[in-house]
Amino acid sequence: AYFDKYGATEEQLGWVAVNGRRHAAHNPNAIYRKPITIDDYLDARMISTPLRLFDCDSHIDGSTAILLSHKDLAKDLRNPPIEIEAMGMSMGAFGEGLHTGDFTMTPAEKCGDMLWNRTDLTPGDVDCAQIYDGFSIHVWLWLEAVRLCGRGEAAAFIAGGERTAIDGELPLNTGGGQLSAGRFHGYGHTHEACSQLWGRGGDRQVPGAKTCMAVNGGYGYGAVLLKRD
Repeated sequence: AYFDKYGATEEQLGWVAVNGRRHAAHNPNAIYRKPITIDDYLDARMISTPLRLFDCDSHIDGSTAILLSHKDLAKDLRNPPIEIEAMGMSMGAFGEGLHTGDFTMTPAEKCGDMLWNRTDLTPGDVDCAQIYDGFSIHVWLWLEAVRLCGRGEAAAFIAGGERTAIDGELPLNTGGGQLSAGRFHGYGHTHEACSQLWGRGGDRQVPGAKTCMAVNGGYGYGAVLLKRD
């Protein structure tokens, strides 16, 4: 439905996977670190049209931990505190699942509305974004749901990879995302967001990152805007 409504192409979808693998090459914890090209993507076997092999994330064994604390206590911890600037959550109706209406929208749009209504920041203040990528198409839908792209603009925004590069307009899935680093759902994206805000990204570090968004979902949707002073 998205392809038909907005004229998106399979090659544009492939840039989601290519972008993630490019960043995963600099993430020692990623399971797939070898860069791929658009030709590699298009030559991969079809799983379910239009999704190819590289459009699907990978199940892994792993763990991460997130410590939540009052900010008055966090200042004494070893790691510099990262603040939750705003968050949003939403859930589709039972049986509605990932999509609503004409299948180019998701209940995540309610999640995006809730988040931005709780902060004076704007999408232009986001220095990097860690976007749920269980399947590559979710990245398009999420970028639009949380207002980081206009409706129907996400495919063109990612295509070519310049705007989502580490030094681009919106560095995207800087650790490789679930497509390349493995499926941790929101935990992996939150870990990468914190790593960026702490300046621990190594060769994939976004210069001067102070605000990062992490999102996840699924049948339940969540988005958080994290910042460091």
